Amino acid sequence: MATIRDIAKKAGVSPATVSRVLNYDHTLSVSEETKRRVFQTAEALNYTKKSKRRAASQKKKLVIGITQWYSMSQEIADPYYLSIRSGIERACQQLKIETRTLFRDEQGLSLSQLENVDGIIAIGKYGPEEVDVLSSVSPNIVFVDCSPDDRKYDAVTIDFRVAVSDVLEHLFEQGHVNIGYIGGREFVGEHKLPLMDLREQSFIEKMRLKGFLNSDWIKVGNFSVEDGYELTRELLDMNELPTALFVASDAMAIGAMRAIHESGRKVPRDISLIGFDDISAAEYLTPPLTTVRVHTEFMGRTALEMLRERISEGRQIPKKTIVPTELVIRSSVEIQK
Repeated sequence: MATIRDIAKKAGVSPATVSRVLNYDHTLSVSEETKRRVFQTAEALNYTKKSKRRAASQKKKLVIGITQWYSMSQEIADPYYLSIRSGIERACQQLKIETRTLFRDEQGLSLSQLENVDGIIAIGKYGPEEVDVLSSVSPNIVFVDCSPDDRKYDAVTIDFRVAVSDVLEHLFEQGHVNIGYIGGREFVGEHKLPLMDLREQSFIEKMRLKGFLNSDWIKVGNFSVEDGYELTRELLDMNELPTALFVASDAMAIGAMRAIHESGRKVPRDISLIGFDDISAAEYLTPPLTTVRVHTEFMGRTALEMLRERISEGRQIPKKTIVPTELVIRSSVEIQK
């Protein structure tokens, strides 16, 4: 893997700054642009070591719109979506495809910049009215991380149910049955309709089936380091505690780890911890975080391949690709004695 010094040299900052950015040190005072540069450099170095493929030639220069359902600051707070976007943009750069990337602002997505694009890759979650607006800009759309209508639109997603089952089976094998959940809630559309997170739903279903569910140990907020921290603090104030926590994003897990350490407890000695996403920061934590690896680079490239096919061949029948996940075992889970 790339070292902190490698990232620091490439990003033009000190190793200490890289370490503090990747660990979401809330006392660090650096610009949003510096944080973004560190995260994108870490992603790029990981990608460079994993992939040796060369880009194929591109006969016709395409113009692709990339819409990010997050704002720029939200993307840094939950870099799962940053990783997907970076993967798409790198692939487009290799193929000499022009990109126009839009972030959400207070007014939503400013779609005027997408005039005359050949197609759109939409990252994140979108409500029905937003899907209609995107489809009015271009009939060639691929959604990444959601599938608003399998009968109309291409989509690239992951199987959350299998991923959660892998997490829980690993914890069961390590002797854990008292397991808590820290997760987030997402909202879409003009009316901010809440989405039921499939990680939370799958966790509840499997734990109930096993007879281990304790609803008091389920805490839900926003997908951010801060909420991971605050929700874990709430849980730690309870009289009876779980022996393990499944946290629905690595960003939240970073906050959870800080809350556990500040309480005088240790991960994994007192509470085992599993995250979700395998963002670049996960392997640099103390201890390194056991987490579900989502192949975001591959998701982005797959979305681009599907979009190019739809554009070049005029394909009308939609496709949906479900990308498998992988449980990455590190040092944040311990056998329950």
